[in-house]
Amino acid sequence: MISKDKALELLHSKMQSVNLRKHCYSVAAVMKSLASHFGEDESKWEIVGLLHDGDYEFTKTDPGNHAKLMANWVRDLGETDEELLTGIESHGWFHEGKSPKTKMQWSLFCCDELTGLIIAVTLVRPDKKLASVTVENVLSKWNSKSFAAGVKREDIENCDKELGIKLQDFIATALSAMQGISSELGL
Repeated sequence: MISKDKALELLHSKMQSVNLRKHCYSVAAVMKSLASHFGEDESKWEIVGLLHDGDYEFTKTDPGNHAKLMANWVRDLGETDEELLTGIESHGWFHEGKSPKTKMQWSLFCCDELTGLIIAVTLVRPDKKLASVTVENVLSKWNSKSFAAGVKREDIENCDKELGIKLQDFIATALSAMQGISSELGL
């Protein structure tokens, strides 16, 4: 399986935006935490989270190839783990009307939007620090559709039905994972 160092090298070679990289770091941390929760391979899930948007700068005007291009780049490095490759590719499936199928894929689908909401909540805090954000802070912004208007809350809410994790617990897991890498995120 591709190493985290190799995955980071690939991400950095294909993605120039620092903020997009930080988004990928956030999703990777949450995916690793969710893998631990489910007793799955933490390294594999972390790499899927790290690389899920790695081709965005190449595919933003070609959404049908989003995530497929990254999976192909990973294949070109010799990766043969189909769960990992399909996990990355699954991020682009919504452009084709497909739904996630596995716990890994649903975890990616649900947490991707949540990381953005958590960052938005952090940035309106007086100190702009993840350490001061609570689950209650995130939930207090949940029904304010004008706050972080681009965040698809309905995607996040699938955590209960598809993963068996209540929304409040899902937010707590994601927040804790992101707080654990706050220095990498500059928050």
